[in-house]
Amino acid sequence: MSDTAAQPRSDADESDDAPADAAATDEPTDPDEEQGAGPVSTGAESVVAALEAAGAKTAFGVQGGAIMPVYDALYDSSVRHVTMAHEQGAAHAADAYGVVAGEPGLCMATSGPGATNLVTGIADADMDSDAMLALTGQVPTEFVGNDAFQETDTVGVTRPITKHNYFASGADTVGDTVGEAFELSRAGRPGPTLVDLPKDVTQDETDRTPGPATPPAGTDPDPNADAESVEEAARAIEAAERPVCLFGGGVIKADASDEARTFARSYGIPVTTTMPGIGSFPEDDDLSLSWAGMHGTGYANLAITHTDCLIAVGTRFDDRLTGGIDTFAPEAEVIHVDIDPAEISKNVHADYPLIGDAGRVLDQLTAAVREGPDTEAWRERCEEWKETYPLTYATPDDEPLKPQFVVEAFDEATDDDTIVTTGVGQHQMWASQFWTYSEPRTWVSSHGLGTMGYGVPAAVGARVAADTMGEADRDVVCFDGDGSFLMTMQELSVAVREELDVTIAVLNNEYIGMVRQWQDAFYEGRHMASDYTWMPEFDKLAEAFGALGLRVDDYDEVAPAVEEALDYEGPAVIDFHVDPEENVLPMVPSGGANGKFATAEDQL
Repeated sequence: MSDTAAQPRSDADESDDAPADAAATDEPTDPDEEQGAGPVSTGAESVVAALEAAGAKTAFGVQGGAIMPVYDALYDSSVRHVTMAHEQGAAHAADAYGVVAGEPGLCMATSGPGATNLVTGIADADMDSDAMLALTGQVPTEFVGNDAFQETDTVGVTRPITKHNYFASGADTVGDTVGEAFELSRAGRPGPTLVDLPKDVTQDETDRTPGPATPPAGTDPDPNADAESVEEAARAIEAAERPVCLFGGGVIKADASDEARTFARSYGIPVTTTMPGIGSFPEDDDLSLSWAGMHGTGYANLAITHTDCLIAVGTRFDDRLTGGIDTFAPEAEVIHVDIDPAEISKNVHADYPLIGDAGRVLDQLTAAVREGPDTEAWRERCEEWKETYPLTYATPDDEPLKPQFVVEAFDEATDDDTIVTTGVGQHQMWASQFWTYSEPRTWVSSHGLGTMGYGVPAAVGARVAADTMGEADRDVVCFDGDGSFLMTMQELSVAVREELDVTIAVLNNEYIGMVRQWQDAFYEGRHMASDYTWMPEFDKLAEAFGALGLRVDDYDEVAPAVEEALDYEGPAVIDFHVDPEENVLPMVPSGGANGKFATAEDQL
């Protein structure tokens, strides 16, 4: 992802009269203003003090030699530390925590393999523009570059997948650097940041108290779009006959769901979302077309194909949304709202580029549109598409349990504020298709990177976030596949140890299901390395971890198992043995036209 920060630098590059330095004073501050940290004696204590001053409440990590001084400083800290089973799990948990809480997530790891094990989670956060700070231990400065034990060039490795990263080179400045990195992760377009902490820096003495956390100058852009450009876009909306709102993940990250709903409802404009944008607009609203893209609804894809004015907010127009660029919204003038100017016209040409905060720009547009377009006939056409191409599936008595049925059973048994996390694969698509989302920050998944194994550690992070927010009564449900669950199921031990109330539904088809589906469609059914008939019995594994373990094979077992798992006070795993031949439909073949989606297997 792009941002306006400078090149990665060490904290030694900061001058003594930098704003962060000047903030470290003994003068009293206004109680409503952010407070600086208390007295410190080491670099490690300065790191922890900076986290506390920035408002960090929870960290997810794994101990190790190079990061040990920081962990020791955490011993008496107000920051809760959740020890994960694997560093990748720590990164995913921190990511999900941030998505649910609306604050930067925090993960920690030691040098070398500890840091490299974070890489997948950092890359995932980068692709999805999730605010997260990673703190990594490093060998002492004098050994850097000497191939010391557990040494890796963490700054170099993570430079392409962080919004900005730092190499800490002094105990006096390390706290200010950590505070800056924390705030930078959520400034402008969010993303992951990283601070690499040599052991000598965190062990060295200092009496330098870090000041209040602030992002670097110039990294928090103007939230308002150019007024003249807004007026031009407003005239295009007024003239439209077939307008469509496309709300992406940026709407949720900007906490702009209310503004998005007000805008669409004010002018009666049909709404579709991207997959990361699920929850930005309620899917039970008459204007909702659900989400668009490769496995989005047929009616959403048809609306985008035939719209003459696409109002896209907070989306980067990735290939899973657009299919073939030349066939995406071919009849539309495109209004593109985004905080990051680098995304404007990167994939889809913007006729009306509006650079700014999603909520502020939507407010600007709402004020600028003098008379809304006449959309009655267009809405009727969209309704006809809904009736013609509904999301559906067959449930014959003589066939195995359908995974869609399981998702619907959980949806019916839970409240609207339930948090859903997923791994990646067919189960992810079914969880997004057959659950009705009405609130933001309730859908937590891996989108851009498509990381198998995301679901379980994400459930841990989401549960901790909800509990930290005082929302212990909210359900957290993880839908996972057998292959995805196998990758990170060790984090179930964390859920048991921490007594986290999460329910994990494994949609077990004994395949890497999406690979099998593509092999059937495009590789003449040659199931090379996609057959997972060697899966263990997950219900028994859950019991071995100390969780509730259940197995379901038949339709009449679903509802009782769902009820038992949701009522259980602690982690529960249900191993649902589902139809191994079930496919995710509709489907737009990779690079194809969104309006030419397959609704049956023989169309693939």
